[in-house]
Amino acid sequence: MVLKRGSKGCHCAYPIKLDILLLNVSQDPNWGIFLDEFSTQLGLKTSQVQIVNFYLPTISTLNISMDITPHKGISFSADEASRINSSLLQHKVKLDHSLVGDFRLLNITWFQPPPPSQAPTVDASPKTPVYHSPTATTSRTSDRGRHSDLLLILGIVIAILLISVTCVLILCLCTWRPKTNKTPTETEKPRVESPVAAVRAIPHPSSTRFIAYEELKEATKNFEPASVLGEGGFGRVFKGVLNDGTAVAIKRLTSGGQQGDKEFLVEVEMLSRLHHRNLVKLVGYYSNHDASQNLLCYELVSNGSLEAWLHGPLGINCPLDWDTRMKIALDAARGLAYLHEDSQPCVIHRDFKASNILLENNFHAKVADFGLAKKAPEGRANYLSTRVMGTFGYVAPEYAMTGHLLVKSDVYSYGVVLLELLTGRKPVDMSQPSGQENLVTWARPILRIKERLEELSDPRLEGRYPKEDFVRVCTIAAACVAPEAGQRPTMGEVVQSLKMVQRVTEYHDSIVPSSNTRPNLRQSSTTYESDGTSSMFSSGPYSGLSGFDYDNISRTAVFSEDLHEGR
Repeated sequence: MVLKRGSKGCHCAYPIKLDILLLNVSQDPNWGIFLDEFSTQLGLKTSQVQIVNFYLPTISTLNISMDITPHKGISFSADEASRINSSLLQHKVKLDHSLVGDFRLLNITWFQPPPPSQAPTVDASPKTPVYHSPTATTSRTSDRGRHSDLLLILGIVIAILLISVTCVLILCLCTWRPKTNKTPTETEKPRVESPVAAVRAIPHPSSTRFIAYEELKEATKNFEPASVLGEGGFGRVFKGVLNDGTAVAIKRLTSGGQQGDKEFLVEVEMLSRLHHRNLVKLVGYYSNHDASQNLLCYELVSNGSLEAWLHGPLGINCPLDWDTRMKIALDAARGLAYLHEDSQPCVIHRDFKASNILLENNFHAKVADFGLAKKAPEGRANYLSTRVMGTFGYVAPEYAMTGHLLVKSDVYSYGVVLLELLTGRKPVDMSQPSGQENLVTWARPILRIKERLEELSDPRLEGRYPKEDFVRVCTIAAACVAPEAGQRPTMGEVVQSLKMVQRVTEYHDSIVPSSNTRPNLRQSSTTYESDGTSSMFSSGPYSGLSGFDYDNISRTAVFSEDLHEGR
C-alpha cells in the first residue's frame, strides 16, 4: 500500500504501478503540465498520479516510475485497471510534444487488496433421525435448549467467582509485597510500540544514532503537512524538534522498493563517515525494511537553499550581494574538496546542484543530499561505469553520454553552480531567448572573450562588485565547465583560487595609496615569485582569461589559513 498524495493522516491505498520510458524529452520539461495532461487523458485527477523515481538511460530519454492511487476507496476495480492498461497500450494518451516526443509502456502492475478472511463456520448439531415423530422431536429440542441455558448461566457464575478470587489474591500480593529500592524509571508503564516498530531493522553504523520512530513522529507532530520544509526526489523533508531540544530536518523517504532502500543505505553509510563544517551533519536515522520506513534526521539548516535565494521567492526582495555569493561559492567548494580529497574513501557526490546547497543564517553554506553519492574509483581505474542519474543542466557531458562517472564530473556541476552565482540564471530555462536556454552553452563563447564578460553579470548585482574579481571568478567557472574532463581543475585547486581572489581583494583594500608605504612581502623564501604563469589556468582554452596577479601575495599566509580552517 502507498500513501495517497495530498491526503492528511495515513490514507493508504493499493496502487497501480507504472514504468514508462519517455522519448525525446525536452531539456527542462514542466512536470506539472505533464502530470495534468497525463492524468486527464487517463480520466484521473492530477492528485492520483505521483512520480516516485526516475533515471536517464540516455541523454534524451527518461525512465520514470509512477504510482496511481484510486480517488475513492483503497483499490481500483478490475474494469478501471483494464481501462488504464488499454489506454496506455493502445497509445490513446497523447502528450504535448514540446515536453515529450512519445512514450513506451515498460510495465504495469495492479495491486489488489487481499480477500477478507472468512469467519470459521460452526458445524450444525446432528440431524434428528427421520423416523422420530414431530412431537417427540420438538419436545426433546425444547428440553435441550433449557438445559443449555442452565449450563450457560452456571458457567458465567463460576467464571465471575474465579475472576473475583483472582483479583483478591493479586491485591493481597501487591499489598504484602516488601518494598524494594527500585528507581522510578523501573516502574514506568511499558512503552507502546508503533505498528512500524523496528522489526528486522537494517543494522546501523555504530557511529550513527538510531532514533526511535515514536520520537520522530512526536518531533514532527505526526508528520503533519504544516511541518513540511520541502520535497525532493526520494521523499519529503519535515521540520521537527527532538526530545533533547535539537532542531532537526527529518527526511522521510518514499517507498522505492529495493532501489529506495539502496539509496537510503548509501546516504546513511556516507554521512556516518563524513564530518566537515561544510557538509550537513547527520544526527540519526530510523529504518524498518518490513514496514517500508526509512527516515534520516539531519541538523536543521534554517535559511533555505541557494536555489531558493537565486531563483525563488527568497531572493526577489533581497538579492544576494557579491560578497555573500563568493562566501557561498567558497564554502561549497570546500565541502566538495573534502569529499574528493580528504575523506576516506573519497566520494563523488553525483547530484551537486543549487538546491543541495543549504545556507545558515550567516550565509555559510553546507552541501547536502548524498542519496546518489558513489565511492570514487581506486587504483588504475579513473572512472565508474554506472547508469546516468542526476539533474538536467548539471550532469557532465562525458557522464551523460557514456555513463562514465569521474571525480571531475562533480567539478563540472560545481562550475554550473558558479555560473548561476555569476549570472543569476537557471541551468536550463526555456523562457530565455532561443539559443540561451542552456546556461553553459550560452556562457561558453562569452567566457572566451574578456571584453564580453560583463554580459554574464546578474542584473540584480547592479554592477556593485570588483570588476577584476568578476573576471577571476569567470576564469574559474570557465575551467570547471570545460568540455573535456582533463581540462578541469581539481576542487582543491578551485578552493585555493577562490581564496586567492579574496586574498587579493583584502590585500589591495589594505594598501595605502603611497608607493613609499607599500609593504615588501618577498622577504620569505616561501613567497610566490610569480611571472604570471603559475596559475592552474595558465594552459588550456581559458588561459587568456587568467586575471590573477600573484605578485606580493604571500603563499605562506594562504596555506597557513587553510590549515587553521581545515581546508
